[in-house]
Amino acid sequence: MNHQDRIRRLVGMRAEARLGGGQKKIESQHEKGKYTARERIEMILDEGSFEEYDMFVTHRSHDFGLEKQQYLSDGVITGHGTIDGRIVYIFSQDFTVFGGSLSETFAQKVCKVMDQAMKVGAPLIGINDSGGARIQEGVKSLAGYAEIFQRNIMASGVIPQISAIFGPCAGGAVYSPALTDVVVMSEKTSYMFVTGPRVTKTVTGEEISNEDLGGAEIHSSRSGVAHFRAGNEEEGCLLIRKVLQYLPQNNLEDPPVIECDDPIDRLDDRLNEIIPENPHEPYDVKEIIYSLADHGEFLEFHRYWARNIVIGLARFNGIPCGIVANQPQFLAGVLDINASRKAARFVRFCDAFNLPVVTFVDVPGFLPGSAQEYGGIILHGAKLLFAYGEATVPKVTVTLRKSYGGAHDVMGSKHLRGDINYAWPTAEIAVMGPKGAIEVLEGKRIAEISDPEERQKYIAAREQEYREKFANPYEAARYGYIDDVIEPRNTRFRIIRALQTLSTKKDTNPPKKHGNIPL
Repeated sequence: MNHQDRIRRLVGMRAEARLGGGQKKIESQHEKGKYTARERIEMILDEGSFEEYDMFVTHRSHDFGLEKQQYLSDGVITGHGTIDGRIVYIFSQDFTVFGGSLSETFAQKVCKVMDQAMKVGAPLIGINDSGGARIQEGVKSLAGYAEIFQRNIMASGVIPQISAIFGPCAGGAVYSPALTDVVVMSEKTSYMFVTGPRVTKTVTGEEISNEDLGGAEIHSSRSGVAHFRAGNEEEGCLLIRKVLQYLPQNNLEDPPVIECDDPIDRLDDRLNEIIPENPHEPYDVKEIIYSLADHGEFLEFHRYWARNIVIGLARFNGIPCGIVANQPQFLAGVLDINASRKAARFVRFCDAFNLPVVTFVDVPGFLPGSAQEYGGIILHGAKLLFAYGEATVPKVTVTLRKSYGGAHDVMGSKHLRGDINYAWPTAEIAVMGPKGAIEVLEGKRIAEISDPEERQKYIAAREQEYREKFANPYEAARYGYIDDVIEPRNTRFRIIRALQTLSTKKDTNPPKKHGNIPL
């Protein structure tokens, strides 16, 4: 064989590898409204930047006639490329080869790029579209999953890990995405569950479809497994690129600060009027976020789940930040189990990747009731407390309206190492709301008043007295728990100045293996 023949052979093998399971399987993938593994990589990465590894890998199994079916790449495409010029590592499961099922060599390919990403200190993107473990390989494929899980765990908090679910992801396979920082699911074409509908019916008698058991809608609104629900794969790929624009390459770097032409002293007079006069009336906290962030851009995480709290990424004068805000439009902005979990995980994510946390507070307390208590609201609320107290990144908190009881402490308070704590003049910072406080303090006296009209007058007078004394920002400011009471329209300028001041901040935690967060 001469040199030309050798080159022709290489070109032929490359062409074969790029076909995956063959043209028919590729057409079948397209008919389902799905892209191929390679097309997805091209959509996510900068054009022409992909460098592939292990194109010629094949499986080594000889059981159940598998040796007669050999495909180059063995069901997963791996390598590295760039997003906005910054290096990322990527693997993309290929459903056209054995249904994307994981073999021993498939797992080794994935582990290789995971190891490389850790060595280089670059983000890792995993695209999931797989029927699960390759049953013909038995325990070897299970071992392969565990090898991947171990690397997810080691990489957690070191490099950003993003998972896209663009097809099936079931059984043990779901735990790798669950261990990563961000999960994106595509509508109608993806699902995730530990146990599928068939086994569910056999064991419990429940009849349910793939979509209703673990579709994108379920995981983005009911379980909180998915951070983003994309209308299609193109949108999912754009979301992955967008998220990475806010993140550093690894935990030892700062997030990328960009040039900003949105004036830092831009005033928005609407903010002076946005809080309703009636303390029970809702408003949309996202309007405040859009007003304050650079160019009104806010990338919201978990938009459809635990909507009583809002989390996401924005920039202030080019500085990427995490935002946590109570949302009075849902459940009056109260903290419940899911809101506490959602915000706690996000605060820890921000802390891991050096993103300052900006918190907007309007919280009447924790949600009462047996369902919450039986569900462990004490433990889940403590997660949020733990996350804020543990975080060493800059923390700027703005109290907009209510900040009552234990919920006041939990939401980035001065006592949980809040660096700069501002309040609007509309802020009410107290142990509890005026109504509840008067019932406790004056309950006996109120019961003694027999005339209903007199009783109501007395209650109203006492509530007003309590509101003037406690339900305002000045009592907290007297003790230094609030650094300043600020004019709402000037909030953007004050946040940016605070972040600039805190850019060299150093906070340390005691030496330890790790804390024992109340899981």
